[in-house]
Amino acid sequence: MVHKEEYTFCVSKTFVVSGVNMKRKETREEAVKIAYSMDVNKDFNKNNITEYLEHFELENMDIDYLNKTISDMIDNMEEIDKHITDNSKDWKLSRIAKVDLAVLRIALSEILYNETIPESVSINEAVEISKKFSKEDSHKFINGILGTVVRCIKK
Repeated sequence: MVHKEEYTFCVSKTFVVSGVNMKRKETREEAVKIAYSMDVNKDFNKNNITEYLEHFELENMDIDYLNKTISDMIDNMEEIDKHITDNSKDWKLSRIAKVDLAVLRIALSEILYNETIPESVSINEAVEISKKFSKEDSHKFINGILGTVVRCIKK
């Protein structure tokens, strides 16, 4: 049996985490939580990654993936957000739910800046994460935007 602890990290929303064998899927979820926290707190500082890891004492996580993805998101936020607004049919970033925005930013960080992850994997994982953490129909919104972005960048 795995002992789970509840923590609140920089936001009022509580997440349950456990310190056992985190794989890419779980690491991706943690990346979304970090992106969400950064957005809510308006603090896009790379040091937040280290603070998060120290606070939750997560083990066996794909640290290289996490650092690269969050760093790419921070370094390319303007371009990532432009892809979101250009492909979301008159939706401003301020109207998009913070969780959905975090999912989109992480997925686009992978799609645009990580050639080792197939685009279809990034989209599928984003859809699954949105089903887990967001509203009932958010996964359709996420899938639509990411699919449109991928089609646009392939032209």
